[in-house]
Amino acid sequence: MATRGRPRAFDRDIALRQAMEVFWARGYEGTSISDLTTAIGINSPSLYAAFSCKEALFREAVELYGKIEGGTSERALTREPTARAAVEAMLRDNVSVYTETDTPPGCMVVLAATVSNPVNDGVRDFLADCRREFVDLLHRRLERGIADGDVPADADIAAMTEFYATVLHGLSIRARDGSSAATLTKVATAAMATWDALAS
Repeated sequence: MATRGRPRAFDRDIALRQAMEVFWARGYEGTSISDLTTAIGINSPSLYAAFSCKEALFREAVELYGKIEGGTSERALTREPTARAAVEAMLRDNVSVYTETDTPPGCMVVLAATVSNPVNDGVRDFLADCRREFVDLLHRRLERGIADGDVPADADIAAMTEFYATVLHGLSIRARDGSSAATLTKVATAAMATWDALAS
């Protein structure tokens, strides 16, 4: 008599990666439980047993995204010898990541930001905190530039931080809308052309 094979073991790490890509492509509110169970290949009870709820799964997915993809900005801001070189590398490196063809375009944390249902205020605040962490990192790099002497001591680094953070987030949105790496690189070049005016 033929024997049935054992069911494939559930791999939580793989499931989390699959869920991350769904959230990345569709955002939090645009992703349904059905979308998640279909992508992962499990039923709803199994999903809840593994991850508790949609919001908990999303928070884990964002954490995974930060480890896999979100380190691009941090690496750029820490490896370059000057603040200007660091900001330029941050923009250019993220253009490359945002326009890769084997992952959803843009930044998951930026593109999931549109959360309008009040019941999801916790998710909205969580994402805002994630983005603030990046803005704080950028601000500290500019402060270091002042300490190192490659940014003028009287530069308005608060304004510079807001400008380059806004450019970076805009690059993510334009990547999602289909702008090419070549086009977005030109935007990054134009943004860096304003450095001296902003720093003066």
